[in-house]
Amino acid sequence: MSDVLTRRAWLAGAAAGAAGPAAAPVAALAAAPAPGPTMTIYKSPTCGCCQKWVMHVAAAGFRTAVNDVEDLDAIKRRHGVPADLQSCHTAVVGGYVVEGHVPAADVQRLLKDRPKVKGIAVGGMPAGSPGMEMPGRSDKYDVTAFRADGSTYRFASH
Repeated sequence: MSDVLTRRAWLAGAAAGAAGPAAAPVAALAAAPAPGPTMTIYKSPTCGCCQKWVMHVAAAGFRTAVNDVEDLDAIKRRHGVPADLQSCHTAVVGGYVVEGHVPAADVQRLLKDRPKVKGIAVGGMPAGSPGMEMPGRSDKYDVTAFRADGSTYRFASH
């Protein structure tokens, strides 16, 4: 059983308090979801959209280890992110690279399907992508899978 108690799980347990006050914390622990995989994220310390994306993936169940770094280009080179797919932050999870404002559902699919790719990316910073929400504006964008040999294919469209 997981010993992680989220606010949502605690509230669910508290609502179930009709079974008695001592049962509420136990019910909350039983309702707590198992923590997801840890995603190591590299971002600029001053980037607000990156922080919003971190909150997006955390809300989807990923544990996050955030590293604020000044030289993101070195991180991107180390992880083989193609220049035309680069964005404002880079993450690593489950042996894959996740570049830019990739929706958490696409990362979950990547980890479930385990394709033979180096990673997935949303190049640039499209409006409406996770962390780049803008009232009244949502651009269409693709999530691109990339391989170590430089080849790419469309992983998802939004």
